[in-house]
Amino acid sequence: QVQLVESGGGLVQTGGSLRLSCAASGQTLDMYLMGWFRQAPGREREFVAVISSGGSTSYRESVKGRFTISRDNSKNTVYLQMNSLKPEDTAVYYCAMGTSISYDYWGQGTQVTVSS
Repeated sequence: QVQLVESGGGLVQTGGSLRLSCAASGQTLDMYLMGWFRQAPGREREFVAVISSGGSTSYRESVKGRFTISRDNSKNTVYLQMNSLKPEDTAVYYCAMGTSISYDYWGQGTQVTVSS
């Protein structure tokens, strides 16, 4: 059974940094797309960043230059380094594993709160 477990969320002031981790078990992630999504209260879940099996990355416009997604296949873990955090980044952050067709597995989420 595939499990994704996020960690690293917390409370940080505007301008601060956090690094989120997503550890996979039950399946090696090296052949999969790994994405980060977020959902703020009262809003739809939205795409944040994705990294392909080959290491190509893509980001939503509002986080470009501030967030960096990376993967360590030897640790079966994906990371999201978040710098220069803003209050509008406050959300529950989820990692997901999938293909170009769909994301099949999701983590339980980790809360990120940025205070102004």
